[in-house]
Amino acid sequence: RSRRGRTRRSRSRHARRTQGYTRLVASLLAKSPRFRRRLTQERIELMAILAPLHDIGKVGIPDALLNKPGPLTSDEFAQMQTHTHLGYNAIVDAEALSLIEDEEIVGLAKDMVFTHHEWWDGHGYPRGLAGEEIPIEGRILAVVDVYDALVTARPYRVPMPHEEAVGTICAQRGTQFDPDVVDAFVAAERDIEA
Repeated sequence: RSRRGRTRRSRSRHARRTQGYTRLVASLLAKSPRFRRRLTQERIELMAILAPLHDIGKVGIPDALLNKPGPLTSDEFAQMQTHTHLGYNAIVDAEALSLIEDEEIVGLAKDMVFTHHEWWDGHGYPRGLAGEEIPIEGRILAVVDVYDALVTARPYRVPMPHEEAVGTICAQRGTQFDPDVVDAFVAAERDIEA
């Protein structure tokens, strides 16, 4: 089998796993009075359905860069960061062509694609949003996306054990990640591991 075929299957499995993780974490957050109104069961299901779109912009990134076996240079990392803009623009283009007409779906998809690399402390990209400026959907996706990246083999490293990945997520609580989302992730970690 070709390397390209394996890479596509790996991305497909990543999309499905982030879908399930998103549903688990959002469902736990929805039990909190703080999130209950925003995270309705209907919205959680919609988030789970849309979660696989979060990296849609990577179709515009060269395979050589996506599959590079070593660390990225600063120029390569800058090019990789454009996937949030590319994905956002793809959704805007689909909306303009009337391929997607539901405003709630379009808005949610844009938020998830564009904000899943923003950091709680403002050091993320593409806009350097901080705290609650980042939609809750992007904050959830940020945690589950990083977790799946850590526990999955990549061209540049071996997978990290579950416990170590959870520790890495916890170490970024309040810096990279929303503390409430990390707490919900930790509460769901056994289901996530399963």
